[in-house]
Amino acid sequence: MKVLQVLPALNGGGVERGTVEFARELVKRGHESLVLSSGGRLVDQLTAGGSRHLTRPVHRKALASFGQILPVRRLLKEMRPDVIHVRSRLPAWIIWLAWRGLPESDRPALVSTFHGMYSVNAYSAVMAKPHHLIAISQCVRRYILDSYGVSPDRITVIQRGVDTEAFHAGPPDPAWRQALYAEYPHLQGKTLVLMPGRLTRWKGQEAFLEMMARLVDKSDRIHGVIVGGAEASKLGYLAELEAKAQQLGLTDRVTFTGHRSDIAQFYRLADVVCHMSSKPEPFGRTLTEALAVGTPVVAFDRGGAAESLSACFPDGLVPPDDLDRFAENVLALADRHPEIRILPEFRLEHQVEATLAVYRRAIAGA
Repeated sequence: MKVLQVLPALNGGGVERGTVEFARELVKRGHESLVLSSGGRLVDQLTAGGSRHLTRPVHRKALASFGQILPVRRLLKEMRPDVIHVRSRLPAWIIWLAWRGLPESDRPALVSTFHGMYSVNAYSAVMAKPHHLIAISQCVRRYILDSYGVSPDRITVIQRGVDTEAFHAGPPDPAWRQALYAEYPHLQGKTLVLMPGRLTRWKGQEAFLEMMARLVDKSDRIHGVIVGGAEASKLGYLAELEAKAQQLGLTDRVTFTGHRSDIAQFYRLADVVCHMSSKPEPFGRTLTEALAVGTPVVAFDRGGAAESLSACFPDGLVPPDDLDRFAENVLALADRHPEIRILPEFRLEHQVEATLAVYRRAIAGA
């Protein structure tokens, strides 16, 4: 089948990386993969995996973006995909209005994935318009049912699957580790506590710094590493974090690396990985990625992150916002090598096959 995935851009973040991984798996299985976005640094990786990228400015939250409806409709007529899979609200509106303007006999099957628990309003409601909806966790499924009143049989829960070929157990690559220590010599010989994720306030980097302030009083070897880039609009937040680290006396105990494309190696190097979102997160890929390489994860017991950790590593759960308990758990796990299991439903293979099954039902219904 020919599948068109649509999202705002291909820079960083879980949705974008997941789109690229899924596109690669489609090609491996003999399907034709297209992705429509405004572009970004992951485009080269996408096309290297055998997919085709279609560039349109479908990312700007402005009325002018609806000028893309007619060009996108022409694109759909030219490409004639069997399935359109929308992954974000603004592109979903453009696709929905372009799709509605096609003759009914020429309309592809339409599928959406709720990657988040969006604010409930008319703008977000577009994600519930396709007949087939994918929720990335049980808590997202409950949100859809509570917010949009859709029939439960329209929703399929498919957790974000970890690519166990890329995220597999084992030590970091020796050459990579040598290069990292050349860049950050102060990391060598330390107990590393990793905080991955793009820099945005709700991801919990401030809480991580406060938790690290508790840890450094208990161990001279503990060192925090914040891996994640700041978009142009978030540079002020980065400055706040750096000032907070200085205020807490953590300038020499926490390292900011910025955006990195070698996150799997960081997971392998770390002794513990932290997930500290300040609100219920729909899923949280960093948990399953870190667990897949064998590194324990500590996270607050809420949202989709709690679902993943409850299934794969319940020892990592702590009460929401309890930084003292969080620090205690990090310290306890840093010297252990606990048994970790990634259940089949949290693997990429399951996600791909389950999504293809949704596509087949959507095509049959269309």
